[in-house]
Amino acid sequence: MKHLKEELEQRNLLFQNSSEDLFELYNNWGESFYIGYDPTADSLHLGNFIGFMTGVHFMRRANKYFALIGGATGMIGDPGWKDAERSFLTKEDLQNNEDSLKKQISGIFANLEEITKEKFDFEVVNNKDFFEWVSYLDFLREVGKYVTVNKMISKDTVKKRIEDPKQSISYTEFSYMLLQGYDFYRLFTDRWAKLQMWGQDQWGNLVTGSELIRKKVDWQSYVATWPLITDASGKKFGKSEWNAIWLDKSKTSPYEIYQYFMNCADGDVERYMKILTLVETEVIEEVIKNHLSAPENREGQKKLAYEVVRIIHWDKEAELAVRITEFMFGKWDKLETLKTLDNEELKTFQNAMWGFDYSEENLFETIVKSELAKSNWDARNSVKSGAIYINEEKVEDFNLNVWKNFIDNKFIFIRKWKKNLKLILKK
Repeated sequence: MKHLKEELEQRNLLFQNSSEDLFELYNNWGESFYIGYDPTADSLHLGNFIGFMTGVHFMRRANKYFALIGGATGMIGDPGWKDAERSFLTKEDLQNNEDSLKKQISGIFANLEEITKEKFDFEVVNNKDFFEWVSYLDFLREVGKYVTVNKMISKDTVKKRIEDPKQSISYTEFSYMLLQGYDFYRLFTDRWAKLQMWGQDQWGNLVTGSELIRKKVDWQSYVATWPLITDASGKKFGKSEWNAIWLDKSKTSPYEIYQYFMNCADGDVERYMKILTLVETEVIEEVIKNHLSAPENREGQKKLAYEVVRIIHWDKEAELAVRITEFMFGKWDKLETLKTLDNEELKTFQNAMWGFDYSEENLFETIVKSELAKSNWDARNSVKSGAIYINEEKVEDFNLNVWKNFIDNKFIFIRKWKKNLKLILKK
């Protein structure tokens, strides 16, 4: 296995660090580190996944990963680079998000252990436990005393909000870095986690924790950041045109993640594969070489998309995403393919095509509900023009009985011209 620093640099997972010593320390096994996640949603997204995979390279060198869920910091919100104050979540929503993130993190590690046949040592902790019994006065004595306001207002994320007359920052968000600093102090003293890692925009908050440890217990600790990633066009990585790309398949399906990477630019493939997969960098270089010899085949995108989906959702979902892609864009016999699917797979195909569950709609209602027409009149004209096919047969009868066309009493396949495909299942 390569030296840790070499691995991180080759994969572009290293932006800034407090000391070169940390790489030797964590290359030689047996240490602990942590990465935090605020429960602002009930799922991680692709941006979080960058940090997740950064941590995996430390874990592959037998270091323990503490996944810190910010049950306390999530009640306040990181000012970050936001232009305005974050809205508070209810305690019930926070608890639901915390539980969901814990389950999701554990699930991805289970996938990784199956893929690599390695054991990953991790523990999910919640910083709510650090603050539950700490009074405000105690916190000021234990933390506030050691961090100067001068330092706090010099942080770029805070300075931006203070200097811009159109913005402001509340004392609540201003205090966030103290809470994050205390997280590091507690994980250092309680769990001996000597390293905190985060994205490059968190540098100021990270060093606050290191300074607190140095001043309170006079010990060396370390911080490191990974770079924030944009695509070839400069758009923030992990964002689609409509929303974040979530790791929870009920919010973003494995097929949608697969398509996100299938559609990425040739210039992004190598970078994303190094950051988001465990494919060896030498193998990646060979994949890219072959890809560039015939980029129209999108072999690089296929490898990238498959590897990311299998880590997040496991092999079965990755293989299903491949089958859906080939179904949607390939030259397979679509009807015969659908006949081979079990009920769970049919549901996945239906979701990918934004289909619906049938409940006695007539022909025109079915076409409209499938969003292949805007109205019954539009549906009638589509049938009249020969645009509508059900189960690969052109529809010519306005009175066609949809119910009688279900195959195996399970589904009908409807399309408009060649590319607008819908799968309708019986309830």
